[in-house]
Amino acid sequence: MSEPPAGTDAGGRTLPFLAAQPVTLLRGVGARTAGSLADMGIESVLDLLTHYPRRYIDRTRQRSVAELAVGEEALVLATVRRVRSRRTRQGRALVELDVHDGTGTLRVSFFNQGWRARQLPEGSEALFFGKLGEFRGVHQLTNPVVDLVGSAGSRTGRIVPVYPSSEKAGVTSWDLVTWVEEALERAGRLADPLPAAWRDELGLADRTSAFTGIHRPESADAADEARRRLAFDELLRLQLEVVMRRHALERDARGIRHAVEPAFGAPDLVAEFVGRLPFGLTAAQRRAIDAIKADMAGSLPMHRLLQGDVGAGKTVVALAALLVAVQGGHQGALMAPTEVLAEQHHLSVHGLLEELTVPDPATLSGTRPLHVALLTNRTPAAERTRILGALATRGVDIVVGTHALLTEGVRFADLGAVVIDEQHRFGVEQRAALRAKGRDGEGEGADPDLLVMTATPIPRTAAMVVFGDLDMTVIDELPAGRAPVVTSWVRTPLEEEEAWQRVRAEVAAGHRAFVVCPLVEGSERVVAKSATEEFERLAAKVLPGLELGLLHGQMRSSDKEAVMARFRRGELGVLVATTVIEVGVDVSEATVMVVEDADRFGIAQLHQLRGRVGRSALPSWCYLLGEDVNPDAAQRLGALERSTDGFELADVDMDLRGAGTILGTRQKGRSDLKLASLKRRDRAAVEQARRVAEDLLRDDPLLERLPLLAEETRLFLGEEEAGYLFKS
Repeated sequence: MSEPPAGTDAGGRTLPFLAAQPVTLLRGVGARTAGSLADMGIESVLDLLTHYPRRYIDRTRQRSVAELAVGEEALVLATVRRVRSRRTRQGRALVELDVHDGTGTLRVSFFNQGWRARQLPEGSEALFFGKLGEFRGVHQLTNPVVDLVGSAGSRTGRIVPVYPSSEKAGVTSWDLVTWVEEALERAGRLADPLPAAWRDELGLADRTSAFTGIHRPESADAADEARRRLAFDELLRLQLEVVMRRHALERDARGIRHAVEPAFGAPDLVAEFVGRLPFGLTAAQRRAIDAIKADMAGSLPMHRLLQGDVGAGKTVVALAALLVAVQGGHQGALMAPTEVLAEQHHLSVHGLLEELTVPDPATLSGTRPLHVALLTNRTPAAERTRILGALATRGVDIVVGTHALLTEGVRFADLGAVVIDEQHRFGVEQRAALRAKGRDGEGEGADPDLLVMTATPIPRTAAMVVFGDLDMTVIDELPAGRAPVVTSWVRTPLEEEEAWQRVRAEVAAGHRAFVVCPLVEGSERVVAKSATEEFERLAAKVLPGLELGLLHGQMRSSDKEAVMARFRRGELGVLVATTVIEVGVDVSEATVMVVEDADRFGIAQLHQLRGRVGRSALPSWCYLLGEDVNPDAAQRLGALERSTDGFELADVDMDLRGAGTILGTRQKGRSDLKLASLKRRDRAAVEQARRVAEDLLRDDPLLERLPLLAEETRLFLGEEEAGYLFKS
């Protein structure tokens, strides 16, 4: 890496060059060590330099053992003086260390971690992090987090980085410090792809200072400034991707100019549909429909995200979009992630649209009923053949389905609009595959308008990254007359009995109740078996005398439909189900939800489940059963007990879990975010990165005037996506 013929420009080394240099170029990294580093995701010098410290030891202001107080979280840098291993009376392995830092001695205990004796022999230096306790007059840390540091050597009197290391692979934080310092020294000056004008306006450090500052900071402020610049780079690459994807879609698009206002004498399906609803639309729903109509009237295909909290009425808005397409002679498709949700949508759509008629092309002047079909992997073969034929000949106006709509045999005569529900379950490629159904095998035809919906609210900053190629509409109000759901976190047997008593009382009053079975790991068959066993237990011991129904994913479609129909009619008072009822199930008489082992579920899933009740003016309750829960689960359940606002809960969820699951919906990317966060800390940076991306691409859509930035963006995109976005 000393004198490369490539990989530099007038400004220094580039990240693609560093990505091409194997870590074996560094001193002390042989084949065996390289294998250990590869297990940690480190294969190149760039991987090493972007393996950032997770914390720092400030040896300029280091605290001592003597200063620590019982009850506080302590970060202790100490040397192991004594190691003892034994078994407790209960048979658990116990490793006890006496550690010393020059001011005092501390006991460190590890239960069921016998390997710690090998990891921390006498004389080793390590960083221990945990809550300081006291046992029999001795201060101690129990099962603390450990970072092997090594001898202080020449690194005293400075801020020392502590890296995520691998005890299993034998790679310590101290090893990484040594290799990173060599890599920085040999890399020298780094090229900076961000124009100086933007660096100055945003007050960002240059690239070289940033990498030096994150790994060898002279102060805490220097580390913060370095993190801010490198986090911005990560966000900018993501925003460049989504803005370029939007440009690529617009570049290749063949849109349909929908007649949002029907010709004289033609039926206005949207107006008829809205007029027949048994309730009035909210102002937010009307604004959403107006925005969708404006999109569909334009020459470019619509790409819009419809967000709304549970029960906000997104389905009605989506149907309006499909009807705009149908009244112009086109077809519509609604795709859902599960068969239960697709079946519920089909039932709802069929019921809402069953009295509408459309022009009959066979008679030219007559009309026929609007046809709605359901297509899933469980659709019988004969019915599937009939539906496929009808789709190809305009015999079906709107099809509701699952991933089955993406299969090769599904062809439309004239697909004009696509709605994808629960967008977080699908990725970019899947929605692109359904959108491509508007063209034939030769690529001829037009791109249908696309509306993606989610009832899992996403914080604005995350939405800007995940759905940056979509326009966003938020339905920010609930229909009038909805009673708030009273949520209780049930922690004792007495409180649990009160929950079951509420179920009995509500069923006796003619209302309905849901019981969600505990979340179990395993196949659908295992889940179904567990649900069946719980159904039998509840029927025999907890709710005897009540009519219970069972619903899980392994049941035949006809059986699921029969159970749901009986539940709606009130023949069943209690529906015992798995999470197949998470979304789409709308029974206005349902007033009680009981979620067993609620601590096993995430915030978004619990909020969705709670949304199955409270869908009318009737008082409603949700009971979250969880007696002995861990701290993270306690925060989740406490948040749900305090709030019914999905957007507020989404913020809490991202604070607890990070953005990994949200970013996972993108289904691509070398490494999305290592330093940057979509949480509150970096929200301003997300918006700044979007502004910079739009400015840079406005007159230079392929970044031809910024070759360094283009090369770096390609590196992090991957070959296939880069080829698509950078094609001329």
